[in-house]
Amino acid sequence: MLVTGDTHGEQNRFNEILSQAKRNDIILICGDCGLLFHDLITEHIFLNKLEKEPYSICFCDGNHENFSAIYRYPCEEWNGGKVHRIRNNIFHLMRGQVFTIEGKKIFTMGGAYSVDKYMRTENVSWWKEELPTNEEYAEAVKNLKANDFSVDYIISHTAPREIIRRMGANPDFAKDSELTGFLEWVMYETKYRKWFFGHWHKDEQIDEKHRAVWFDLIRPE
Repeated sequence: MLVTGDTHGEQNRFNEILSQAKRNDIILICGDCGLLFHDLITEHIFLNKLEKEPYSICFCDGNHENFSAIYRYPCEEWNGGKVHRIRNNIFHLMRGQVFTIEGKKIFTMGGAYSVDKYMRTENVSWWKEELPTNEEYAEAVKNLKANDFSVDYIISHTAPREIIRRMGANPDFAKDSELTGFLEWVMYETKYRKWFFGHWHKDEQIDEKHRAVWFDLIRPE
């Protein structure tokens, strides 16, 4: 299992990740995967190429995703949680799910606020689905409760408010206090070993349990 951060659909970046992966690895991307961001034929050709690789690519969604394109794919159950299957080995890990991957329980909660949305066009380069719905929050609580609020790893795009503060950022700046507040509630209510998140475009160990990832490739213990 490998964990990394915002790939933004950069094909050279994916090639570099795969060059360091082991056969049958599960590659987890902490949001802003971007493989379908423009929904162009060139992206689909690259997806078809990735489908032939002996790896699985799994991502929670970030704020810079083409949700219209992602949601066209079938929703199904995979390893205990709900996914959109983009290709046979490429999965969008839906919000509020608990998956069992390589014997580890992994809770996923995508989404974040685009501070640059004033520069973007709705349904072309920005989608309102970037933030969770009440139903997705409820799904998250239900699934955490079913797992006794105990998982091995948490994968999200943005971070809990407290962790944002520890990074020296203002948690109110991004205007997604409902989501970051919910993640903080998860942080205090849930037992977990490690929490990996992207969004902030930095590689930094915040404390022994919380890790911001961007370009680093991390193989959890």
